[in-house]
Amino acid sequence: MVQAVYDNEAKIRQATIMLMRVINDTHVPRNIRRAAMEAIKQLKDPTLSPGVRAANAISILDEISQDPNMPVYVRTIIWNVITLLETVKD
Repeated sequence: MVQAVYDNEAKIRQATIMLMRVINDTHVPRNIRRAAMEAIKQLKDPTLSPGVRAANAISILDEISQDPNMPVYVRTIIWNVITLLETVKD
C-alpha cells in the first residue's frame, strides 16, 4: 500500500516536470501553456486522491491535445503525460 502511494506521487511529480517543459517553452501557444498550468494545478490539489487528480489533469490535457495549433513535439509530450497519468490508480 505504501509503495503504491509512493509510485503514484512519483508519477505525478514526473508528469509535472514534463508539463513544466511545455509551460516554459515560449514557442508553445499561450492557450496550451495555460492548459498545462491548469493540469499542474489539478495534480497538486491536496484535497483530492491521486487517482482523481490524475483523471482531472487527463481531462484537461486530452481536450487541449486536439488543438491544431499545437506543435507536434508538444503533442507528443502531452500524450506521454496522459499515458503516464493513466497508470495512477487509487
